Amino acid sequence: MMRRGGLALAAVSMTLAPVAVGAKPAPRPDWTRTFAATPEGGFRMGNPKAKVAVVEYASLTCPHCRHFAEDAVKPLIQQYVRTGKASYEYRSYVLNGIDLAATMIARCGGPSRFFPIAERLYATQPSWAGKVDALPKAEQDKLQAMSTPDLMVAVARVTGLFPVAAAHGIPPAKAQACLRDEGAGTKLMEMVQAGSDRGVTGTPTFFVNGKKVPAYDWATLQPFLKDAGG
Repeated sequence: MMRRGGLALAAVSMTLAPVAVGAKPAPRPDWTRTFAATPEGGFRMGNPKAKVAVVEYASLTCPHCRHFAEDAVKPLIQQYVRTGKASYEYRSYVLNGIDLAATMIARCGGPSRFFPIAERLYATQPSWAGKVDALPKAEQDKLQAMSTPDLMVAVARVTGLFPVAAAHGIPPAKAQACLRDEGAGTKLMEMVQAGSDRGVTGTPTFFVNGKKVPAYDWATLQPFLKDAGG
């Protein structure tokens, strides 16, 4: 009897063993929650050790960059960055004073806040980017006479950038401090020069694993990601 009972327990153990072993695998990390400022001055989202590194030189006032933001950024993030296949770095290539103010606002909260602010500014670009040019000449002349820090704050007011910043956790006082930071403005101009030295002549310009590629939307960029192993 004892032998038979032992065999029965062994059978039960053998039946239960696969259940104990079959534990659920650990969830994969969501790399869209990983952000960093790069040594080159850009803001990166994604796995820093990803096989594919995408770098975009772009301007917040550039209509072509807006098109890329609307057409390509979502599939790039969902299909490549989220899974860790690729990282996505945005390097600002400032084109004018309005762009400078918008960029300083967007960068004010660091890398994690930059991407959602940039997304919002691209989505609303037609409503704010032209407001300064639409001012009467006398008002534009007043802006031109201002010091650079005062000009940045004035441009942000005219274009409605402060509410955008506040909606993403950047209060007006902090936004003004960022706009008045001439050192930050100098670094942005240095990033523009560094981009020019690499062959950037317009926006957007893309590099995949350090190589400049002729891409301007998702259809033209994705083949380079696949070729790079993404």
